[in-house]
Amino acid sequence: MEHIIYEDSQILLVYKPAGISVQTRRIGEKDLVSILKNERAKKGEDTYIAPVHRIDQPVEGLVLFAKTKQAAANLSRQLTHGQIEKGYRVIVYLPENRRLLEQEKKTLTDFLIKDGRSNMSKAVSEGTAGAKKAVLEYTVEKVGEKFAELSIRLFTGRHHQIRAQMANYGMPLAGDRKYGNTEREPSDRQIKEIALCAFVLTFRHPKNGKKMKFEIKPRNPVFQLLSE
Repeated sequence: MEHIIYEDSQILLVYKPAGISVQTRRIGEKDLVSILKNERAKKGEDTYIAPVHRIDQPVEGLVLFAKTKQAAANLSRQLTHGQIEKGYRVIVYLPENRRLLEQEKKTLTDFLIKDGRSNMSKAVSEGTAGAKKAVLEYTVEKVGEKFAELSIRLFTGRHHQIRAQMANYGMPLAGDRKYGNTEREPSDRQIKEIALCAFVLTFRHPKNGKKMKFEIKPRNPVFQLLSE
């Protein structure tokens, strides 16, 4: 598979393009798990494959898979104990009420509740029934006339967390039709995909304990807007 970043007897690290699910229950819809199983079957390999974590269908980036049940159990424990670090890059619209400065760092804490009907999460008051605490830290990497590029570290894993929190603070992601302000962004319909990439992943190898870190560059063309 052309999107394989790293592979050994225990793990498989893959670049997931935007638009494909890590795993889906929808009949007839391809996902990464089924594609990888088919590839392994063609090679005559054991088809066991387990996603250690997931990223949303419209998001691009790194996804880690375990190739054995033992590796899956080890990596699942790492994930549960916060030992797997995931970093994201985003392009956001500049906030209207304040300036962003390069290398500015800030922690955002919200309480999010998921609306199953709209498949969206929104920020609500602490103590709201069903709300879950969401914490992330962002660092401003670049600032342009209209957009800024941020790196984001998640401390919790909530539904649509980055998209919902950044929109709540007046910095919706470029290309995000669900959480963006369409009245503010009518001229940006040419941005086809959400500017969100899971670009770095750090964990310990499930067999030898060696620390492993992988990093990629986002492939979404919108990330070139601040490089021109």
